[in-house]
Amino acid sequence: MNAADLTARLTRKSGSNFYYSFLFLPREKREAIYALYAFCRSADDAVDAPGGTPGEQRRVLAEWRAELSRVYAGTPVQPIGVELARAVRAFPIPRQHLEAILDGVEMDLDKRRYASFEELHEYCFRVAAAVGLACIEVFGYTDRRAREYAVNLGVALQLTNILRDLKTDAERGRIYLPQDELRRFGYPEDDLLRGRYTQAYLELMRFQADRTHAYYRAARAALPRVDRRRLVAAEIMGVIYHALLRSIEARKFRVFEQRVRVPTSRKVALALATFARVQIGS
Repeated sequence: MNAADLTARLTRKSGSNFYYSFLFLPREKREAIYALYAFCRSADDAVDAPGGTPGEQRRVLAEWRAELSRVYAGTPVQPIGVELARAVRAFPIPRQHLEAILDGVEMDLDKRRYASFEELHEYCFRVAAAVGLACIEVFGYTDRRAREYAVNLGVALQLTNILRDLKTDAERGRIYLPQDELRRFGYPEDDLLRGRYTQAYLELMRFQADRTHAYYRAARAALPRVDRRRLVAAEIMGVIYHALLRSIEARKFRVFEQRVRVPTSRKVALALATFARVQIGS
């Protein structure tokens, strides 16, 4: 299996909501996005894979930092690095965005609680908004507001992930909901770790969902009309993840019992409808 096939396979196998938005890209852009996704996925797996010791996890991240240096020097040694090097040669992907992603992933080794949303926003920027900023360099844009769009959409996607993954994150000892907001709504950390549904939990989660909707709205407001066709893959991502947020709400935030998903058929339908809508300019 060559490097391009590997990155495509990793993206497809992940079952990620992102995969359905990539299908509409021209081949060169699609392969570059697959390389970016595989880089992000591999870095994330370095800290989330079960059984890894902190020392091993830091060693893997250090190797990715070294590989990133080789990528920008044109001397990658890992298969994913080979594809990533092709991507950064073809598109103006700033190295700082990829370094920010590694910084965000490394935060999961050192930080398991967030005192405030301000702290959480920094994490969301690194692990999600930075991804969006890298991706739009592949998609292409002419209006600088596309960067604001990418940041707001990235934060919205990450906040949606946080609400969906409360259970799995708690099992790893991580709580991403801000500590001051847990106190404000009277929902003890121990209740979250035990997956307890209470009135305080519902009020807390409605507050989180309302803020996440606000980031989706901010993203839509910043999306430059002149670049909608170029950024259609990002728009599809936003539509699918926003549907996921609504599914979480429709289930009254019962995320501890089973993982909330958007069915594949629904993802495909949303992707097709969004692509068609953008093409006709509606």
